Amino acid sequence: MRTWLGNVNKAIKTISSGMYVTLETMVQTFRRQAFTQHFEYPEKPVPIRPRYRGFHRFDLTTCIGCEKCAKACPVDCIYIDKAKNTQGKGFVVNGFKIDYTKCMFCALCVDPCPVECIFMGSNYDISCYTRDSCIVDYAKLPLDIAWGQDTLNPTVILESKKIALPVWTPPPAPKKEEAPAPAPGNPA
Repeated sequence: MRTWLGNVNKAIKTISSGMYVTLETMVQTFRRQAFTQHFEYPEKPVPIRPRYRGFHRFDLTTCIGCEKCAKACPVDCIYIDKAKNTQGKGFVVNGFKIDYTKCMFCALCVDPCPVECIFMGSNYDISCYTRDSCIVDYAKLPLDIAWGQDTLNPTVILESKKIALPVWTPPPAPKKEEAPAPAPGNPA
C-alpha cells in the first residue's frame, strides 16, 4: 500500500510540474511581441549569427570540378556539369546547380572542397513561386552575385534562367518551278 501511495504522489508531482511549464510558456506567448514587431522584417534585416548556414556562395573561377562536394552531399542536391579543359589540365565547370528543394543546409559540402570555392552564406530569403526556381545554377549567375558582397535574390536567379534564343524566322518559301513553255510546233 505504501508503494502504491508513493507512485501516486510521484505521478501527481510529475504531472503538476509538466503543467506548470506548459502554463508558464502559454503566459509568455501573450506577453511577448510578434516577430515582425521585434525585428521589423522585411524593412530591416533579421540579425544573423556568425556561423549561420544560409544559401551557398560559390566561386566558379577557383572551382576545379573535383565533385567532392557533390559526393559528400547526403541528399544528392548538387549537380556539376564539366568538360575536359582543352588548353591545359583539369576540367572546365559549365554548370554548378544546387537544388534547394532537397538541400538541408548541413554544410557537409563545404569541408571536402580542396580549393574552398563553396561555403555557406548568410542569405535566408529566396522566395519563389515554382519548384524550378529553387534550382540555382551558380555558373550562370554573374560573378559578383554568386561570390561577391551582393546577395542572392529571386530576381537575379530568374534572370539567370532566361535563355537568349535567336529570333525565329520562317524558312524561305519554296520557289514555284514554272513548267517549260511548250515548243511552238508541239501542242501540249
